[in-house]
Amino acid sequence: MMSFLKDNKQVIYSIILIIVIPGVLIFNTYLFSNYFKEIADMSLQNKAIGIGQSFNTGVLDKLDSSKELQLFVNNWSSFNDDTKSLDILVPENNSFKKIASMSESGIGEMDNNYIYSLSWNADNPVAQKIVEEDLVYWKIVMPLKDINNENKLLLSMNLSADFINTKLTTIITKSYLILILGIILIVLLLLVNSKLFQYSILYNKIKEVDKMKDEFISMASHELRTPVTVIKGYAEMMLEEEGKSLTKEGQEYLSIINTSTERLGDLIEDLLNVSRIEQGRLKIETKESDIQPIIEEVVKEMSIQAKQKNLDLIFEINNNIKDSIKIDEDRFKQVLINIIGNSIKYTNEGSIEIKALNKNDKLVITIKDTGIGMSAKEREHLFEKFYRVKNKKTEDVVGTGLGLWITKQIVEIMEGSISVDSIEDVGTQITLEFPLI
Repeated sequence: MMSFLKDNKQVIYSIILIIVIPGVLIFNTYLFSNYFKEIADMSLQNKAIGIGQSFNTGVLDKLDSSKELQLFVNNWSSFNDDTKSLDILVPENNSFKKIASMSESGIGEMDNNYIYSLSWNADNPVAQKIVEEDLVYWKIVMPLKDINNENKLLLSMNLSADFINTKLTTIITKSYLILILGIILIVLLLLVNSKLFQYSILYNKIKEVDKMKDEFISMASHELRTPVTVIKGYAEMMLEEEGKSLTKEGQEYLSIINTSTERLGDLIEDLLNVSRIEQGRLKIETKESDIQPIIEEVVKEMSIQAKQKNLDLIFEINNNIKDSIKIDEDRFKQVLINIIGNSIKYTNEGSIEIKALNKNDKLVITIKDTGIGMSAKEREHLFEKFYRVKNKKTEDVVGTGLGLWITKQIVEIMEGSISVDSIEDVGTQITLEFPLI
């Protein structure tokens, strides 16, 4: 299990997201709800004290008359539905006696609630939140002062918090519903995208298989190179030293062996190059180089093949050209040989023309032929691995389909670019561009 998770870190990341995102949302909603409750309680407390102070102002001229106080209490209760109980008390023998109340049956009773003594002695309002089963209210106790700002009586009032609590409960409930909906959507989104887990696992497996494939190709190519070289060497030796003593048929067979081993050697070298490029092991050692002698050398080497098909191989360079670029000379030769070799293969008559010129601080090299050309669709796939143009005109042309892919990789590693332009039955032009030094 640990090995699986280690190789599929995307799965761990997704699981963490499934846990962390809902957890953060829940925690945030919880903190928000508690904070909102605290703000609401503070607001209710201040409101309750403000109501008590308003009551004190209303009875300022009635503090000496219990009848007038009772009448005011009755009127107050008629217009203030949120007032659940209201008592006016007078201190008497370390206790407090009710002289006016919303419940007239309790008038005259004594009450020694510690809150009364606390508020009276501290000369400050006291607000206390009371929760009784489903009932929540604020108990306000405060001294009633006369015009001389002296404590005269004591007010005890219970204010209902039902309206605010109902609103608060509604808001919090909606918040949790939105939270649950958000969590469901997030989980659904992650579940819908669970295919990404499968893709991640599949991707890692493909990478592993691809690595094994590269290692196998590299190993097999190295192992094949030696016997192919030996076969080719003996075939060439027999053709050179014993060719005269062989029959015409025997010479033909040896020639076929020699040609086949050359093709097999080229394939092995291409496979090795593909493996090196994909594993980042292709050695490229760039240095400042003049391309004219390099191109001339390649043209001279390839001219033999061109003459065998009666093709003109022409190299043209501008005399004022700046041809210093930073390249690996051996790899640059490999690029030119691949491109020119392709042009010779796919050109039956006419010429292959190589030109070099400066354009926009770049050295531009074009290899243009008068060959069979290709369609726009074929051009799109030209630099893909193992791709070869297949039609009646190319059925006799041998190749691996790796040359141009390798060429493109080498050019780009040397910070150059390669492009193709072609018209069917007219010809093809390959363009190489390298930044000038």
